[in-house]
Parts: sequence; C-alpha cells; structure tokens
Amino acid sequence: MRYLSGLFVLLVATAARSQDTKFVKDPAHSEINFIAEARLLDAHGFWDKWDADITFNPTAWERSSVKLVIETKSVNTRNERRDNHLRSKDFFAADSFPQITFTSTIVNKLSDTRLNITGNLTIRGITKAVMIPATLVFWDEKAQMGRFKGSFTVVRTDFGVGYNPPGNPIADEVAVSFNLTFRAPPAGR
Repeated sequence: MRYLSGLFVLLVATAARSQDTKFVKDPAHSEINFIAEARLLDAHGFWDKWDADITFNPTAWERSSVKLVIETKSVNTRNERRDNHLRSKDFFAADSFPQITFTSTIVNKLSDTRLNITGNLTIRGITKAVMIPATLVFWDEKAQMGRFKGSFTVVRTDFGVGYNPPGNPIADEVAVSFNLTFRAPPAGR
C-alpha cells in the first residue's frame, strides 16, 4: 500500500510540474528592437511600452503560447522628430492603430533550445501569419524563470507601412529582434 501511495504522490507532483503555466514578462530584462535600413542612416529603435501573456510548458512546448501587445505610440529611436513621424499616418498611424499585436498559433520545438513560433502579427489593422525562429536561452525550473530570444524580418509594406522619402529611401525589410525574460507572477496575481 505504501508503494501505491508513494507512486500516486510522484505522479501528481510530476503532472503538476508539467502543466501549462502562466508567466509574466520581466520588464527589466525584456526588449523588442528593430533596425530599418535607410540611405542616410539606419534607424535603430525599440518600444517603451509593451506586455506579454505567456504560457509555457517545459515538457510540452507545443502547448505553450505567447501574446504580445505593443503600444504603437511608444516607438523610440532616440530622435523625437523621427519618432513623431513614425507615429504619423506615413508609418504606424498610431492614433488610428494604437496597438501592434502578435498572437502565437503554433509552437514547434526543434531541439532542446530552438523553436519556431508561428502566429498572427497585426500592424495598422493588417494581420499576416509569420514564423519566428527563437532560442530558449535558459529555463530554471526551481526559480520558475526563463528567457527566449530571437530575430526575424518584417516586410513593412505588407502591413501598409509604405512611406519612402525620395532623398532617404528606406529598405522594405525591417529586422526585428527580441529578448523575453519571463517569470512566475507575483503571489496574488
């Protein structure tokens, strides 16, 4: 009988550890950056305000998911004039489209550290399916904390971001990179 009760406790503990768990973004260790190449100067930027809803299952990655919500007006290239132009209808039309979103639909584990995250990216009200290669930098089971990073390319004109100044043409492909450190939510949240 002791053997059966011990086995039951072990099975319950294993099942509890392998369940889909909700996590929150660690804002001090997370970022979304972009580089838009142009003739005169490449624009390096990021978003100041964004959040992530993360579900991670370390034993069944395919049951994991992520939803990102970026406040469009928070774009920051460290140049106020350019940032205001990026918020305008020439680029992100932030007054009409206050959020950029990504919602995963499929998470494919490729190895112990590599994965592809497929999902829907919405910019300026236009939604396109994208596949984002990512790397699990670390997962600490005891601390319930981990980090993903990755990079991909967005074709800006696919999302209606088509402005191109004649004296400073901007590349159609914009490089996006991210670091997303996540942890268990604080108690009571």
